[in-house]
Amino acid sequence: MPDTAVRAARSDDVAALQALLETVDLFPPEMLPDMIAPALAGADEEVWLVAEGTVSLTGLCFARAEEMTDGTWNMLALGVGGSAQGQGVGRALVAAMEAELAERGARLLIVDTSGTAAFDPARRFYAQAGYTEAARIRDFWAEGDDKVTFLKPLGAGVPGQAHRP
Repeated sequence: MPDTAVRAARSDDVAALQALLETVDLFPPEMLPDMIAPALAGADEEVWLVAEGTVSLTGLCFARAEEMTDGTWNMLALGVGGSAQGQGVGRALVAAMEAELAERGARLLIVDTSGTAAFDPARRFYAQAGYTEAARIRDFWAEGDDKVTFLKPLGAGVPGQAHRP
């Protein structure tokens, strides 16, 4: 992944992230300012990371702490721009998110995706990144579209790894 750095999102990234969202089918770009505002204001329960190429932002990753859990986080968005796909940007974003969350004392990271054939590449990606399919809810998103939840244990509370108080 040459010439790409992963870092925390900043307020001056919002316009570039909206432009990226025009090319990545995650959520409507106009939703971004309200979604990212808590993290930009310093909320500890949300993390937004960006992949920065030499010219522009090439990817984003967003995770939020799950309410009423002990150290469980949900990776709600992972997107990489078309020309950067297949270049390791997604892997770098996920690895950086896992490291950030482990540093914060996270125990588990989950990610939900669709069970349709169109999401076969996403499910393969998560499996290759060490995530295990933990649950499947039939017809969750729509008739014939299952919700598939993947899970990965992180540092805190994982046998053989340090636990942060």
